[in-house]
Amino acid sequence: MTAKGKPAHATNVMTVEANKGESEAETMARVMVAPFMRHGIVAKGLTDKMTGKLPGDPQFDHFANVIKKKAEIASKGETTLASQLLTAQALSLDAMFTELARRATVNFGDYPLAAERYARLAFKAQANCRASLEALTKLHQPREQTVRHVHVNEGGQAVIADQFHHHGGKEENEKIGNQSHATEATGKCAALPCTDASGNGVPIASGSRQAAMPDARGD
Repeated sequence: MTAKGKPAHATNVMTVEANKGESEAETMARVMVAPFMRHGIVAKGLTDKMTGKLPGDPQFDHFANVIKKKAEIASKGETTLASQLLTAQALSLDAMFTELARRATVNFGDYPLAAERYARLAFKAQANCRASLEALTKLHQPREQTVRHVHVNEGGQAVIADQFHHHGGKEENEKIGNQSHATEATGKCAALPCTDASGNGVPIASGSRQAAMPDARGD
């Protein structure tokens, strides 16, 4: 970032575009409220710690622009980035589980408390690895939606039918044309068979019901 009248060092320069009519303070507030620049700063800091200076010496805004482009693609329903992230995270967590489990095994005999701590950390890494794989599976697994249609005919009788719709994920679920439609007019579907031949779907009043059957056995 640069201050007025004081040119900053090349490694601390951040380029920010201001909107028309915006003050400098409003511009910086808008940029820092958005997630891209903040995560660009984090990515720059982590990169410096892990690898040192990279060829080309990318700055905060370079990382922020890359993150913004990835976010714009993901917002359109593309799942490639999410799939790659979950796969990479699952592999990293599996590597952590292996190393922590090894350390737990080494300490079993002489240092049981240390072995227990390493084992707990190993199981946490294992659980998070499994969660990442489950999320990856759900990302690519078609979803099933149940739509229940109820037709009410004369006499209070109803017909209930279930329809199942499968969704393949991505942006297809957002399209209105692929969603379920309303049912047709009532009365076009045959009614469910009724136990009473006269059409009474509810118990008959006690005064009009059939007489009890006589006992077949004699006295």
